[in-house]
Amino acid sequence: MTSTHAPEVLISEVGPRDGLQSIQATMPTDYKLRWIDALAAAGLREIEVASFVPAQLLPQMVDAAQVVQHALRHTGVCIMALVPNLRGAQAALQAGAQKLTLPVSASPAHSLANVRKTPEDMVQEVQAVLRLRDDIAPGVPVEVGMSTAFGCTLQGRVPEDDVLRLAQLLAKAGVNEIGLSDTTGMANPAQVRRLFQRMFQEIGPLTGAAHLHNTRGLGLANALAAYEAGVRTFDSSLGGLGGCPYAPGASGNVVTEDLVFMFEAMGVRTGIDLNLLMAARAPLKAGLPGEPLYGMTPEAGLPKGWGPTKTEAIDRN
Repeated sequence: MTSTHAPEVLISEVGPRDGLQSIQATMPTDYKLRWIDALAAAGLREIEVASFVPAQLLPQMVDAAQVVQHALRHTGVCIMALVPNLRGAQAALQAGAQKLTLPVSASPAHSLANVRKTPEDMVQEVQAVLRLRDDIAPGVPVEVGMSTAFGCTLQGRVPEDDVLRLAQLLAKAGVNEIGLSDTTGMANPAQVRRLFQRMFQEIGPLTGAAHLHNTRGLGLANALAAYEAGVRTFDSSLGGLGGCPYAPGASGNVVTEDLVFMFEAMGVRTGIDLNLLMAARAPLKAGLPGEPLYGMTPEAGLPKGWGPTKTEAIDRN
């Protein structure tokens, strides 16, 4: 059971995009739609439902426009799409996406290997997307997720000053939010707390989501460190689907169920019904039979007497 008070953190569910494009299997469209419906019913207020990339590169996302258009039926839910470039942004806006997110790597080595552009080149791509947004959909926010912000498997350490310099360039470009992504699962809580604190000092309220992976088992610890640094938006994936699971038996993305449980147990309201959230695993399993899912909370169940704290009950009276 979840408190009726206004949520204090925003949990952004990225499974239908980040999760599905990170695995080999392709979920049939009908199951995607049922899964998104179940996530919305659980109280998720932001869902990243698709990635607008060429179908030959990511066949899992060939139905991106259809998925976005279906998801728009849910009022009170921000329907977000990832776009890697101007062409993807145009397709996403035409489909009706309510928020765009662009990945920009803080690591030059990673950026060149993945998109054949330097981080500075990607800032120019972001500026082109912002101009397009201003022309055809001025109300749509554009966020950047800075990938490899905490380390890179290609170049190793990514200097924090490089991350902050890139954040300043993106802020000047006019993006609405700039988040930090632990793409390779290399972050630790002290590092997460320090870098987000420095981000708040440099760009203030433009500091966006913490996108954390559980590759080495530090996902929740890093999320708590980000929260203590002032972060109030967190990306996660139902069942820990997708991400970059470099360690055997460890999921990539932080598990939404565990993240919500942690915050709710702390008295930090998410606006999400945990029972309905765990029920949303059913259409996910049905659409991806045999795909491993993770999560300690779904395995253990909710504690006896789980519900609002006494303080919350008093507040409602």
